[in-house]
Amino acid sequence: MNEYLYKETGNLSALITAQPQLLLTLSHFGIPMGFGDKTIAQVCAVHGVDSKFFLLICEVYSNDNYMPSAATLRATPMEGLVPYLLRSHDYYLNRRLPHIGHHLEKIADMLPPRAGKAIKQFFNAYIEEVREHFAHEEKIVYPHISNLIGGKSDDFKIKDFLVSHGNLEDKLSDLVQIIFKYLPGSSCHEDSSHADDDSIDMIFDILQLSRDLRKHAIIEDKILGPYVKQLEKTTKL
Repeated sequence: MNEYLYKETGNLSALITAQPQLLLTLSHFGIPMGFGDKTIAQVCAVHGVDSKFFLLICEVYSNDNYMPSAATLRATPMEGLVPYLLRSHDYYLNRRLPHIGHHLEKIADMLPPRAGKAIKQFFNAYIEEVREHFAHEEKIVYPHISNLIGGKSDDFKIKDFLVSHGNLEDKLSDLVQIIFKYLPGSSCHEDSSHADDDSIDMIFDILQLSRDLRKHAIIEDKILGPYVKQLEKTTKL
């Protein structure tokens, strides 16, 4: 990994080119395309993002084995953490999942009725699970962080969240397997070539979302968890 790319003086477009998966994180920061040859520090300054926090997210997102030290977390401004996670929730619920759902509806309608209904029900149930997962974080975990930052204590402990923190990406893998199981029926459709293209696009989107959700969980485990534990230690009980 080129360490220079992860410097504030590094070129953002060069970092994205070297690590294309980071392209998905830009919307979570509210950073639009069109940054030209600006440095990471320059782009972050324009959009009100702390560049140290931006780079920390990029490091964790790019490398599953990267674990920020306690010193790194203390040295990194964390005001942007909850807004970043909230934007991520909005992206998943209001952009990526509806996009996948649109493709899935078309594919499901080409399958035998029973198979199409099963796929739709599975996906709709998954969306509800995601909503409940995010709602718990937004109603319990994030207010807990705000309380700690404000010097207040409450009965919640971040260790309880981390222990019960489920993997949202697992069921997406199950969905892909269900689609693979029933997909041969689409070959009976008169426009099977177009159906195959739609299926490939949809499966690619599901796999990409699964990977992004896994990174989201890693960020919560490696940044949010340790950061909140530090806050809990320093807040008077």
